[in-house]
Amino acid sequence: MAEITAAMVKELRDQTQLPMMKCKKALQEAGGDMEAAKEALRKEGETFIDGRGDRTTEEGRIAIHTCIEKGPGAIIELQVESAPVAANEEVIALANDLAKQLATGPGAATPDELWEQPCPSKPGQTLKEVRDEIVNRIREVFRLPRILRLEAPCGGYVHHDAKSGVLLEVEGGTSELAKDISMHIAAMKPQAATKEELDPAVVDAERNIQIERARSEGKPENIIEKMIEGRMRNFYAEIVLEEQPFVKDDKQTVAAVAKAAGMKVKSFALWKVGEAATAEAEPAAAN
Repeated sequence: MAEITAAMVKELRDQTQLPMMKCKKALQEAGGDMEAAKEALRKEGETFIDGRGDRTTEEGRIAIHTCIEKGPGAIIELQVESAPVAANEEVIALANDLAKQLATGPGAATPDELWEQPCPSKPGQTLKEVRDEIVNRIREVFRLPRILRLEAPCGGYVHHDAKSGVLLEVEGGTSELAKDISMHIAAMKPQAATKEELDPAVVDAERNIQIERARSEGKPENIIEKMIEGRMRNFYAEIVLEEQPFVKDDKQTVAAVAKAAGMKVKSFALWKVGEAATAEAEPAAAN
Protein backbone atom coordinates (compact mmCIF):
# COMPACT_ATOMS: atom_id res chain seq x y z
CA MET A 1 0.00 0.00 0.00
CA ALA A 2 1.29 3.45 -0.91
CA GLU A 3 2.34 5.64 1.97
CA ILE A 4 -0.32 8.19 2.86
CA THR A 5 1.50 11.36 3.80
CA ALA A 6 0.20 14.31 5.74
CA ALA A 7 0.70 16.44 2.62
CA MET A 8 -1.57 14.14 0.62
CA VAL A 9 -4.26 14.26 3.27
CA LYS A 10 -4.01 18.06 3.41
CA GLU A 11 -4.25 18.32 -0.38
CA LEU A 12 -7.40 16.18 -0.44
CA ARG A 13 -8.88 18.14 2.42
CA ASP A 14 -8.16 21.43 0.64
CA GLN A 15 -9.90 20.13 -2.48
CA THR A 16 -12.94 18.65 -0.75
CA GLN A 17 -13.19 20.65 2.52
CA LEU A 18 -13.96 17.35 4.29
CA PRO A 19 -12.53 16.31 7.68
CA MET A 20 -8.90 15.18 7.79
CA MET A 21 -9.68 11.70 9.08
CA LYS A 22 -12.28 11.12 6.35
CA CYS A 23 -9.75 12.23 3.73
CA LYS A 24 -7.06 9.97 5.18
CA LYS A 25 -9.40 6.98 5.18
CA ALA A 26 -10.41 7.64 1.58
CA LEU A 27 -6.78 7.82 0.48
CA GLN A 28 -5.96 4.62 2.33
CA GLU A 29 -8.83 2.78 0.69
CA ALA A 30 -7.84 4.18 -2.72
CA GLY A 31 -4.20 3.12 -2.29
CA GLY A 32 -3.02 6.70 -2.40
CA ASP A 33 -4.80 7.53 -5.67
CA MET A 34 -5.96 11.12 -5.18
CA GLU A 35 -8.61 11.12 -7.94
CA ALA A 36 -10.00 7.76 -6.85
CA ALA A 37 -10.24 9.03 -3.27
CA LYS A 38 -12.10 12.14 -4.42
CA GLU A 39 -14.51 10.04 -6.45
CA ALA A 40 -15.11 7.71 -3.51
CA LEU A 41 -15.88 10.66 -1.24
CA ARG A 42 -18.27 12.07 -3.83
CA LYS A 43 -20.12 8.77 -4.15
CA GLU A 44 -20.26 8.44 -0.38
CA GLY A 45 -21.92 11.83 -0.23
CA GLU A 46 -24.42 10.84 -2.92
CA THR A 47 -25.28 7.65 -1.02
CA PHE A 48 -25.77 9.63 2.18
CA ILE A 49 -28.07 12.13 0.49
CA ASP A 50 -30.02 9.40 -1.35
CA GLY A 51 -30.84 7.97 2.05
CA ARG A 52 -32.24 11.33 3.12
CA GLY A 53 -34.54 11.81 0.15
CA ASP A 54 -37.59 12.04 2.37
CA ARG A 55 -36.17 14.95 4.35
CA THR A 56 -38.15 18.19 4.14
CA THR A 57 -36.55 21.23 2.50
CA GLU A 58 -38.47 24.14 3.96
CA GLU A 59 -35.65 26.67 3.68
CA GLY A 60 -33.92 27.97 0.61
CA ARG A 61 -33.34 30.85 -1.75
CA ILE A 62 -34.89 32.55 -4.74
CA ALA A 63 -32.35 33.82 -7.27
CA ILE A 64 -32.77 35.79 -10.49
CA HIS A 65 -30.65 36.88 -13.43
CA THR A 66 -31.91 39.73 -15.58
CA CYS A 67 -31.03 41.79 -18.63
CA ILE A 68 -33.17 44.88 -19.26
CA GLU A 69 -31.71 45.50 -22.72
CA LYS A 70 -32.48 42.26 -24.52
CA GLY A 71 -32.97 39.42 -22.04
CA PRO A 72 -33.46 36.57 -21.42
CA GLY A 73 -34.23 36.60 -17.71
CA ALA A 74 -34.47 33.71 -15.27
CA ILE A 75 -35.69 32.85 -11.79
CA ILE A 76 -34.98 29.70 -9.77
CA GLU A 77 -35.93 28.29 -6.39
CA LEU A 78 -33.21 26.35 -4.55
CA GLN A 79 -34.44 24.52 -1.45
CA VAL A 80 -32.36 23.25 1.47
CA GLU A 81 -33.12 21.89 4.92
CA SER A 82 -32.00 24.68 7.26
CA ALA A 83 -31.77 28.47 7.41
CA PRO A 84 -28.00 28.54 8.15
CA VAL A 85 -27.33 26.52 5.00
CA ALA A 86 -29.60 28.78 2.95
CA ALA A 87 -27.42 31.70 4.09
CA ASN A 88 -24.13 29.88 3.40
CA GLU A 89 -21.94 31.82 0.95
CA GLU A 90 -21.39 28.79 -1.27
CA VAL A 91 -25.11 28.11 -1.42
CA ILE A 92 -25.78 31.75 -2.31
CA ALA A 93 -23.21 31.50 -5.10
CA LEU A 94 -24.75 28.23 -6.34
CA ALA A 95 -28.23 29.75 -6.48
CA ASN A 96 -26.90 32.75 -8.41
CA ASP A 97 -25.00 30.48 -10.78
CA LEU A 98 -28.15 28.45 -11.45
CA ALA A 99 -30.09 31.59 -12.37
CA LYS A 100 -27.25 32.97 -14.49
CA GLN A 101 -26.73 29.75 -16.41
CA LEU A 102 -30.47 29.38 -17.01
CA ALA A 103 -30.62 32.92 -18.41
CA THR A 104 -27.38 33.04 -20.39
CA GLY A 105 -26.98 29.41 -21.41
CA PRO A 106 -29.00 27.35 -23.90
CA GLY A 107 -31.97 27.09 -21.54
CA ALA A 108 -33.26 24.01 -19.74
CA ALA A 109 -36.60 22.25 -19.92
CA THR A 110 -36.19 20.67 -16.48
CA PRO A 111 -34.15 21.25 -13.31
CA ASP A 112 -32.23 18.02 -13.98
CA GLU A 113 -31.20 19.37 -17.37
CA LEU A 114 -29.98 22.60 -15.77
CA TRP A 115 -27.90 20.75 -13.16
CA GLU A 116 -25.90 19.10 -15.98
CA GLN A 117 -24.87 22.43 -17.51
CA PRO A 118 -21.62 24.33 -16.80
CA CYS A 119 -21.27 26.39 -13.64
CA PRO A 120 -20.62 30.04 -14.66
CA SER A 121 -18.32 30.81 -11.73
CA LYS A 122 -16.40 27.51 -11.74
CA PRO A 123 -15.00 26.71 -15.20
CA GLY A 124 -14.61 23.02 -15.85
CA GLN A 125 -17.36 21.97 -13.44
CA THR A 126 -21.04 21.38 -13.91
CA LEU A 127 -23.62 22.85 -11.56
CA LYS A 128 -24.31 19.32 -10.32
CA GLU A 129 -20.64 18.75 -9.52
CA VAL A 130 -20.50 22.00 -7.55
CA ARG A 131 -23.71 21.05 -5.76
CA ASP A 132 -22.40 17.60 -4.90
CA GLU A 133 -19.20 19.05 -3.45
CA ILE A 134 -21.22 21.33 -1.18
CA VAL A 135 -23.67 18.59 -0.24
CA ASN A 136 -20.81 16.23 0.60
CA ARG A 137 -19.55 18.69 3.19
CA ILE A 138 -22.81 20.12 4.49
CA ARG A 139 -24.82 16.88 4.41
CA GLU A 140 -28.19 18.43 3.64
CA VAL A 141 -30.65 17.71 0.87
CA PHE A 142 -30.71 20.26 -1.96
CA ARG A 143 -33.73 20.51 -4.28
CA LEU A 144 -34.46 22.64 -7.33
CA PRO A 145 -38.26 22.47 -7.63
CA ARG A 146 -38.80 25.38 -10.02
CA ILE A 147 -36.99 27.13 -12.83
CA LEU A 148 -38.32 29.70 -15.28
CA ARG A 149 -36.72 31.53 -18.19
CA LEU A 150 -38.39 34.42 -20.02
CA GLU A 151 -37.17 35.06 -23.57
CA ALA A 152 -37.44 38.84 -23.29
CA PRO A 153 -35.95 41.89 -21.56
CA CYS A 154 -36.40 41.48 -17.83
CA GLY A 155 -35.87 43.18 -14.52
CA GLY A 156 -36.52 41.86 -11.08
CA TYR A 157 -36.10 41.92 -7.35
CA VAL A 158 -35.15 39.46 -4.61
CA HIS A 159 -36.02 40.26 -1.01
CA HIS A 160 -33.08 40.70 1.36
CA ASP A 161 -33.66 37.27 2.95
CA ALA A 162 -33.99 35.66 -0.52
CA LYS A 163 -37.22 33.99 0.56
CA SER A 164 -39.19 35.71 -2.19
CA GLY A 165 -38.42 37.19 -5.58
CA VAL A 166 -39.92 38.62 -8.75
CA LEU A 167 -38.97 38.25 -12.40
CA LEU A 168 -40.56 41.00 -14.49
CA GLU A 169 -40.82 40.98 -18.27
CA VAL A 170 -40.94 44.47 -19.79
CA GLU A 171 -40.57 46.49 -22.96
CA GLY A 172 -38.51 49.66 -22.57
CA GLY A 173 -37.77 51.53 -19.38
CA THR A 174 -34.85 51.12 -17.04
CA SER A 175 -33.59 48.41 -14.73
CA GLU A 176 -34.18 50.75 -11.78
CA LEU A 177 -37.88 51.17 -12.59
CA ALA A 178 -38.21 47.45 -13.30
CA LYS A 179 -36.78 46.75 -9.86
CA ASP A 180 -39.15 49.26 -8.24
CA ILE A 181 -42.17 47.67 -9.92
CA SER A 182 -40.88 44.23 -8.93
CA MET A 183 -40.65 45.41 -5.32
CA HIS A 184 -44.24 46.64 -5.66
CA ILE A 185 -45.28 43.18 -6.89
CA ALA A 186 -43.54 41.50 -3.96
CA ALA A 187 -45.34 43.80 -1.52
CA MET A 188 -48.81 43.97 -3.09
CA LYS A 189 -49.01 40.47 -4.61
CA PRO A 190 -51.19 41.15 -7.66
CA GLN A 191 -52.86 38.18 -9.30
CA ALA A 192 -52.44 39.37 -12.89
CA ALA A 193 -50.59 42.00 -14.88
CA THR A 194 -53.69 43.30 -16.70
CA LYS A 195 -57.47 43.06 -16.39
CA GLU A 196 -57.59 41.00 -19.56
CA GLU A 197 -55.64 38.20 -17.88
CA LEU A 198 -58.19 37.64 -15.16
CA ASP A 199 -60.42 34.60 -15.43
CA PRO A 200 -63.74 35.91 -16.83
CA ALA A 201 -65.58 33.65 -14.40
CA VAL A 202 -63.85 35.36 -11.47
CA VAL A 203 -64.73 38.79 -12.84
CA ASP A 204 -68.36 37.79 -13.45
CA ALA A 205 -68.65 36.33 -9.96
CA GLU A 206 -67.33 39.55 -8.41
CA ARG A 207 -69.66 41.66 -10.54
CA ASN A 208 -72.66 39.56 -9.45
CA ILE A 209 -71.63 39.87 -5.81
CA GLN A 210 -71.48 43.65 -6.14
CA ILE A 211 -74.84 43.78 -7.92
CA GLU A 212 -76.53 41.74 -5.18
CA ARG A 213 -74.85 43.86 -2.52
CA ALA A 214 -76.13 47.06 -4.15
CA ARG A 215 -79.63 45.63 -4.37
CA SER A 216 -79.52 44.58 -0.71
CA GLU A 217 -78.62 48.17 0.11
CA GLY A 218 -81.84 49.25 -1.62
CA LYS A 219 -80.14 51.03 -4.52
CA PRO A 220 -82.35 51.76 -7.55
CA GLU A 221 -81.77 49.50 -10.55
CA ASN A 222 -81.15 52.47 -12.83
CA ILE A 223 -78.02 53.52 -10.92
CA ILE A 224 -76.71 50.10 -9.90
CA GLU A 225 -74.72 49.65 -13.12
CA LYS A 226 -72.84 52.93 -12.60
CA MET A 227 -72.18 51.99 -8.98
CA ILE A 228 -70.89 48.57 -10.03
CA GLU A 229 -68.37 50.07 -12.46
CA GLY A 230 -66.89 52.07 -9.60
CA ARG A 231 -66.77 49.06 -7.30
CA MET A 232 -65.19 46.94 -10.01
CA ARG A 233 -62.46 49.56 -10.40
CA ASN A 234 -61.70 49.06 -6.72
CA PHE A 235 -61.67 45.31 -7.27
CA TYR A 236 -59.20 45.62 -10.13
CA ALA A 237 -57.04 48.00 -8.08
CA GLU A 238 -56.64 45.27 -5.48
CA ILE A 239 -55.53 42.40 -7.70
CA VAL A 240 -54.34 43.74 -11.09
CA LEU A 241 -50.80 45.10 -11.30
CA GLU A 242 -51.45 47.86 -13.85
CA GLU A 243 -54.47 49.09 -11.88
CA GLN A 244 -52.83 49.14 -8.46
CA PRO A 245 -51.67 52.44 -6.90
CA PHE A 246 -47.87 52.42 -7.11
CA VAL A 247 -46.35 51.87 -3.67
CA LYS A 248 -43.80 54.66 -4.15
CA ASP A 249 -46.41 57.15 -5.39
CA ASP A 250 -49.97 56.07 -4.61
CA LYS A 251 -51.41 58.98 -6.58
CA GLN A 252 -50.48 57.11 -9.76
CA THR A 253 -51.21 53.59 -10.95
CA VAL A 254 -48.40 51.23 -11.87
CA ALA A 255 -49.52 51.51 -15.51
CA ALA A 256 -49.26 55.31 -15.41
CA VAL A 257 -45.80 55.23 -13.84
CA ALA A 258 -44.58 52.69 -16.40
CA LYS A 259 -46.08 54.59 -19.34
CA ALA A 260 -44.46 57.86 -18.27
CA ALA A 261 -41.09 56.12 -18.36
CA GLY A 262 -41.69 54.48 -21.72
CA MET A 263 -42.12 51.04 -20.20
CA LYS A 264 -44.71 48.35 -20.90
CA VAL A 265 -45.15 45.62 -18.28
CA LYS A 266 -45.61 42.32 -20.10
CA SER A 267 -45.59 39.61 -17.45
CA PHE A 268 -44.30 38.69 -14.02
CA ALA A 269 -43.51 35.70 -11.86
CA LEU A 270 -43.74 36.12 -8.08
CA TRP A 271 -42.18 33.22 -6.17
CA LYS A 272 -41.75 32.45 -2.50
CA VAL A 273 -39.65 29.62 -1.14
CA GLY A 274 -41.83 26.60 -0.45
CA GLU A 275 -45.00 28.06 -1.97
CA ALA A 276 -46.59 27.94 -5.39
CA ALA A 277 -45.73 30.91 -7.57
CA THR A 278 -48.31 33.50 -8.52
CA ALA A 279 -48.01 31.93 -11.95
CA GLU A 280 -46.01 28.72 -11.60
CA ALA A 281 -46.63 27.07 -14.93
CA GLU A 282 -46.88 30.36 -16.82
CA PRO A 283 -46.13 33.87 -15.59
CA ALA A 284 -48.88 36.46 -15.73
CA ALA A 285 -48.71 37.77 -19.29
CA ALA A 286 -50.16 40.84 -20.92
CA ASN A 287 -51.97 40.57 -24.24
